[in-house]
Amino acid sequence: MEVLKQRILEEGIVVSDQVLKLDALLNHQVDPQLTMDMGREFAGRFADSGITRIVTVESSGIAVAFATAFVMNVPLVFARRKKTLLADPDALCERVPSFTKGIVTDIMLSRQFIGPEDKILFIDDIIANGDAARGLIKIIQRSGAELVGLGVVVEKSFQAGARTIREQGIRLESLVRIKSLSEGKIVFED
Repeated sequence: MEVLKQRILEEGIVVSDQVLKLDALLNHQVDPQLTMDMGREFAGRFADSGITRIVTVESSGIAVAFATAFVMNVPLVFARRKKTLLADPDALCERVPSFTKGIVTDIMLSRQFIGPEDKILFIDDIIANGDAARGLIKIIQRSGAELVGLGVVVEKSFQAGARTIREQGIRLESLVRIKSLSEGKIVFED
């Protein structure tokens, strides 16, 4: 998506050779038109897959996952990162480290909203090391649902996350792939 690449170049902030801050686009502020364009792009790429649900991990993936679910006319379910008093005691859980937060958290998805009859499209904002993605994939697999694929807005291809997902035989579609953040510059793959 050329428009997304352009917006990343204009509004992304390279924090280090490993970290790209996209608060103006994905993680703090959301551009509704761009988000809907990303949702349409994912919906188009997975149009013939028989998707019955979209899943994501709260919170940064929710906007793009919602846009995709809206276009595909299917429910969106997001895995929670915090237990609440109303949490399903039988929820599917997985402990995952967070690359950007530097902590380990539990992600939970209620069995009420995902099951063996589902064909799942997992949408996420950024994949770096892939820990959260692998955790949610384990939850999806334990639910008995079929994971049709993973749509990622930004793939940092210089980190191992996307590669390890693809090595599992999972279809992973990225809207943009970043090859490098060295010397404060964002370099995209062709």
